[in-house]
Amino acid sequence: MTIEHATKKQTDKKNAILTSALALFVRQGFHATSTASIAKAAGVATGTLFHHFPTKDCIINHLFLTIKQEFADTIISKSQVSGNIESDANALWQNAIDWAISEPLKQKFFLQFSLSAEINAATRQQAMNGILGFIVELIEEGQQQNIIAHYPVDLLLGNCHGQYLAAIRFFTDHPELGKDTSHRHASFQLFWKAIKA
Repeated sequence: MTIEHATKKQTDKKNAILTSALALFVRQGFHATSTASIAKAAGVATGTLFHHFPTKDCIINHLFLTIKQEFADTIISKSQVSGNIESDANALWQNAIDWAISEPLKQKFFLQFSLSAEINAATRQQAMNGILGFIVELIEEGQQQNIIAHYPVDLLLGNCHGQYLAAIRFFTDHPELGKDTSHRHASFQLFWKAIKA
């Protein structure tokens, strides 16, 4: 077996563990899901799971960052920066809602676990200030232009996150409105009015 083949096999097993953990955490909850059940669903030995992730906490935090990175990469790739803060914020917001609608299982994971104690402070910090650093830049630019309110950036980030989760909960509960232009526009306006100067 070549090194490349062995590496791919390891990556495939790790991805299978994460995919299985995602489905089980969403369906059963964190505490009702055992590492043995994740390994079984992934088709790997429990020892293989522990080789990649020493604890179940490691699995959920790694999963959170992996999905958050995918979310960020997707919404950035579909957004064109115009230099107009409100327009750019709206583009990111709408792309974020599109991602949530297209990835219902991953979005349910965020709804269940974004504010839970299972996601540790270091993971939240990495997600908000590292992976979602482009939002920090947008807020800071908006504050320099006196378009976004001069509140502490960390507090604004938390507010943005809460507003997004509330909007997604609404569209998850009312999927028929996910493509409704007036509701989509209203969801952004509610968000924007909460942060603008």
